[in-house]
Amino acid sequence: MIRLTASLALLSAAMFAPPAAAAVAVGTKSPQAHLGASAQARQTTQLIVESITPDVPRRQTDEIKIKGTIVNGAQTALSNVRVRLRYAPQAFTDRTQMENYQIGQGVFDRASVNAMTQFPQISPGGKSSFEFTVTPAGLRLWGFGVYPMAVEVVDAVGQQLAIQRTYLPYAPENTPLQRTKLALVLPVIDQPRRADDGNFASEGLRPAMTGSGRLADLLKIAQDTGDAKGVTWFVDPALLDDARAMSQPYRLKNSKGTQDRQAEPLAKPWLDGMRTALAEATVMATPYADPDIAALTHNGLDGAPATALRLGGEVASEILGREVGTSVNWPVGGMVDHDTLDVLAGGEVSTVLLNPDNVPYTQPTFTPSPTPATPHAATGLNSVFGPVKGIVTDKTLSGLLEPEEGAAGATVLNRQRFIAETAMITKEQADKSRAVVAAPARRWANPDPAFVTDLVKTVSSLPWISPVKLDSIKVDKSSPVPRADLTYSEQDRRGELSKKYLESVRQVTNQANLTTVVTSDDDKQVFDRALLRLTSSAWRGRTALAGTLVKQVDAAVDSRIGKVKVTGRDQRRTLAGNNGVVPISIRNETEQTVMLDVDVRSKTPDLLAIEAYGEARQTIGKGQSGIVSVPMRAKRDNGDATVIVQLRTIDGEPYGEPVEIVVRTTGYTGIALVIVGGGLVVMLAAVLLRVLRRRSQKRLARLGTRGDARSEARARS
Repeated sequence: MIRLTASLALLSAAMFAPPAAAAVAVGTKSPQAHLGASAQARQTTQLIVESITPDVPRRQTDEIKIKGTIVNGAQTALSNVRVRLRYAPQAFTDRTQMENYQIGQGVFDRASVNAMTQFPQISPGGKSSFEFTVTPAGLRLWGFGVYPMAVEVVDAVGQQLAIQRTYLPYAPENTPLQRTKLALVLPVIDQPRRADDGNFASEGLRPAMTGSGRLADLLKIAQDTGDAKGVTWFVDPALLDDARAMSQPYRLKNSKGTQDRQAEPLAKPWLDGMRTALAEATVMATPYADPDIAALTHNGLDGAPATALRLGGEVASEILGREVGTSVNWPVGGMVDHDTLDVLAGGEVSTVLLNPDNVPYTQPTFTPSPTPATPHAATGLNSVFGPVKGIVTDKTLSGLLEPEEGAAGATVLNRQRFIAETAMITKEQADKSRAVVAAPARRWANPDPAFVTDLVKTVSSLPWISPVKLDSIKVDKSSPVPRADLTYSEQDRRGELSKKYLESVRQVTNQANLTTVVTSDDDKQVFDRALLRLTSSAWRGRTALAGTLVKQVDAAVDSRIGKVKVTGRDQRRTLAGNNGVVPISIRNETEQTVMLDVDVRSKTPDLLAIEAYGEARQTIGKGQSGIVSVPMRAKRDNGDATVIVQLRTIDGEPYGEPVEIVVRTTGYTGIALVIVGGGLVVMLAAVLLRVLRRRSQKRLARLGTRGDARSEARARS
């Protein structure tokens, strides 16, 4: 049964009218003029397929409805255009045939016309709707498979103005089907918005969280599909960390200066919503800030990935309030080489999600079919730390998760093809269950909540699909997938963060590491997150922008180092005499205890020598000072000598810039001894005179006492 919106009489006349007669009916234009008009119409006629229902017809009598619209984008009217439904009752045999059909090649491109409707006129800028209703019986579909179907717009002489090719899967309800395991991978990955922890370099999170912004759309998808069985989420902890920092008052530092900002009102609801939506979902954390691990490995910074993996799990677990691991890694572009794989495996990564170009399928020579069936997603890889599981995405399915933005009807056609592709995968090898994986680009540019949510719900109801978690897919050891070795080209290497850029990061890293060495407190990884943000894969092809972040982090590191300093550097010290002790004071203005060595040397050794001094290692608490007493010896009388004080780590590395201190030598040692000696003589003389005077007074006193006694005795007698 076929029901059309146009009358059957008009349909029949249009179907069987000879092309020449139809051309006469268009108007009085010459054939040449008509051909020019057709070319223009092809450029301006838009065909939109708005719906195809049901998803999967199961019975011969099920009604299949195809609805759509023709849009005339020209400034002149379209006359006597027809919309035709084309199909073929022969099912595709493999996915390669489907691909060829999609681009207008192969045996199915000129399928039979099943139904048609005609529009006498569509005004400039006008629209006309159409609807076809058919059944599997009417289309002569009898067995499980995927069948070609197209909607075509032609002019009065049969020249094509527009076409939309699509697919019709048919699965009779009594047909036994071997289910294909399907894992959908959805990323929540952004670019770093901060340089050092205390300063935002960009406020790009705000528009992304607003309305239909990218992060707002990701939250909507997570809320609608977060706990869906077959969805695995990859979340960048640095994004969550930036959102948390922006949910409080923060500082913006960019080319326009430094500004204090109030808490972003959208940040906390977004973060709370994501936390709730992913509470029961399957979630994996990327390494913190999603660093370019391949570039780090190839440029000798392979210590950073281990830190990124550790922090990734810690920060994601802390913010989401649940355990989140990093054992499954999604490399940049899904591409790794053996060195990168070894680094990941050394960080306890057991599974990597790969692009099919990274481990190309190699068809066995004994396979009779020239076109291989879709291979199982999991494959075995080897690293220096042991076996690693590789899970390979399906390129076609992954691309269908990202309909072209702004293309009318793209979501309907992508959805229909996704359903058809999964049916074809099942049909290719019905006797053996396989797993396939679909994943959009890691930094999903335009996630469509309605499309993705609908697709997730649809695939879970398909009779040939079994949704699974990504990490549940196992390697088939009994029948391993034949794949080539890891393929990583020179073009892949050129796409990495450049050696020049990473050298600037290395220099900042070396300085930042000094702050870690001198810190004895537990919480000593001050710049780890900031340094990882500088290595983010988001800066591929954008290192000029990232260079400003490097400068900000470098300034923050210098400021941190400068908080441990030699005090009184502008004060002139005095060494009285040929030798003596000069105290050197070091102040710790950080919030942590530091331990370092103090190295003092003379810049003018002909004037002043540094004697051996005792314990130069100082442990200084936060907000406290330490003092080193340095013995010095003047080699000449009177003069200004310069000593250089260099703070060093316990490994001997310079910590901060050296400080010069001026020491004045007086050379007064001999004169001082004469003065002191003379003073002692005078003092001793004074003491001696005092002693003699006291003795004289005592003698006189005794003599006086005796005289008085004699006089008294005479008087009594």
